[in-house]
Amino acid sequence: MMKLVTPAGLRAASSSTTVTTTTTTAAAAAFFPAIRRCYATQNTSTGSGSGSAPEAARRKAVTPFNDDGHVPWTKLSLPEKTARAAQQSFNFGLVVLGVVMTGGVSYFLYQEVFSPSSKTAYFNRAVDRIKADRRCLELLGDSSKITAFGEETGNKWRRARPIASTDTKDAYGNEHLMIHFNVQGPKARGAVDMHLVKRAGHSEFEYKYFYLDVRGHPRIYLENASTSSSSSSSRGGDQKPVKLFGIKWT
Repeated sequence: MMKLVTPAGLRAASSSTTVTTTTTTAAAAAFFPAIRRCYATQNTSTGSGSGSAPEAARRKAVTPFNDDGHVPWTKLSLPEKTARAAQQSFNFGLVVLGVVMTGGVSYFLYQEVFSPSSKTAYFNRAVDRIKADRRCLELLGDSSKITAFGEETGNKWRRARPIASTDTKDAYGNEHLMIHFNVQGPKARGAVDMHLVKRAGHSEFEYKYFYLDVRGHPRIYLENASTSSSSSSSRGGDQKPVKLFGIKWT
C-alpha cells in the first residue's frame, strides 16, 4: 500500500538529513585536527631529538687527509684536533723545505753563474778576451766562428761538456782557482789554462797566468804574473822582488 508524502513530511525528512550531515561534519572536523595535532607533535619531538644528538655524529669525522678547515677548532674532538695539528705541521714543514731548497738553488746559481767572481764569469771573460786578441785570431781564425767548450765526453753537444776547474786554498789562506777549457776556430784548435789567486783578506781574484796553447805554435800569454813582476822590477831599478806563494818573483 503506497504512502503519500506530504510537503510537511518532505520538510521533516530534509531537516533530519541536514542535522545528520551537520553532525557528521562536526565529528570529522573534531577528528582531523586531532590527527594534525598528533602529527605536529610527532614532528616536533623528532626535530627536538635530532637537535640533542652530538654534532659529530651528523658530520664526517675530521682526519689529516680530509680536513679542509671548515669545522671550527672548538667543535673538534680530541682525536680530530690531533689530526688537524698533524696536518698543519706537515704543511708547515713542506713550506719550510720549499723555502730552504729555493734559497739553496738561488745561492748556487749566484755563486756559479751570476757572481762576478764565479767560474762561469771568468770563463766568459776569458773567451771574450781570446776573441779580441789579434795573436789568438791569427792562429784560430774568425772570432765569430770561435767556440769554447769543456772536456771531451760522450755527449755530442759541446755546450754540455763540463769546464774543468779546481778551487783550493793554500796554507797562507790564499784561494786558488784554476780553469781549463778548449777553443775551436776555423783554422785550428787550442787549449786554454788560467790560474787566478785571491789573496787572504781580498775580495777579487788576480791572474797568475792565462795562456792559449795551439799545437805547433808558441804559447800565447794573455796574463803572466811572473813577466809582469820582472818588468816592474827592471823598471824600478833597486825595487825589491815580489814574494808570492813563498816564491820570490824577480
